[in-house]
Amino acid sequence: MKRSLLALLALVGFNSFAAEGTQFDWGYSKETAPEQWSKIKPEYQTCEGLNQAPINIDQTVSAQLPALKLNYSSKADTIINNQRTVQINFAAGSNLELDHKVFDLKQFHLHSPSEHTIQAKSFAMEMHFVHVTEQGELAVVAVMFEEGQENKKLKQLWKELPKKSGNTVQLKHQDLATAFLPEKLDYYRFNGSLTTPPCSEGVRWIVLKEIQQASKQQIQAFSSLMEHPNNRPVQPTNARLVLE
Repeated sequence: MKRSLLALLALVGFNSFAAEGTQFDWGYSKETAPEQWSKIKPEYQTCEGLNQAPINIDQTVSAQLPALKLNYSSKADTIINNQRTVQINFAAGSNLELDHKVFDLKQFHLHSPSEHTIQAKSFAMEMHFVHVTEQGELAVVAVMFEEGQENKKLKQLWKELPKKSGNTVQLKHQDLATAFLPEKLDYYRFNGSLTTPPCSEGVRWIVLKEIQQASKQQIQAFSSLMEHPNNRPVQPTNARLVLE
C-alpha cells in the first residue's frame, strides 16, 4: 500500500484505534467546533472549500443513475468508540462498484443527529459506509434513520457498544454490511468532502432515499455515549448538481 494511501486512511479513521486519553485537535463545540476547523491548522484549510459536505438535498436534477452495485460479503470485525463516533471496521472482501472503479468497504460510523438534511429535514441518526480505491479515491454511502420501531440489527450491535472512549471490541455478532441497508437502493448523488477534518474534497457521495428506523432508546444509547451531537452543519451547495 502506498504511503499516501496509508496517510489518507489514517485521516478518515480507517483502523485508527484511539488510545485512552487521546486528544483530538478538532471537535463539535466551543473553540474546536466545525466553524473553527479551518483555523485550527493549515492542513484543515480545505474545510472552507466550495465543495464541502454535508449539504441540504433540495433542488435536484433528474438523471438515469445506474443501480448501485454493492458487493458486501465480508463480516464486521471490530467496533471502536474513538471519542468522535462509533466505528465498525470490516474485514476485506466487500466493495462498491462505481464509475467503472472498485471501492473497498473499510468501515461504517454514525452521526446523531444526521449531517445531511433532505428538503431541510434533519434525521435522528446517519450511518456512513466509507469506501476507498487502491488509488485513494473515496466514496461514501449514507443511510438515514428516523425515530420509530426498534431496529433488530442495531439491537445486536448495541449490545457490544464500547462504553469507554478509546475501547475496541472484537465483535461477536459479525453481521454483513447489507444488514444495515434499506431494501430499496434509490439514491441522490453529488460530489463533496469528508465531513470531518481535513475535509478533503473529491468524495463521491451516495445518499440513499429510503429511511430506516431505530427506536428512541437505540438513538439515545448512541447520542448519550457521545455526550454531544457529532454532526457537522450543512454546507453551501454552491454550483454543484445533486443528481437523482
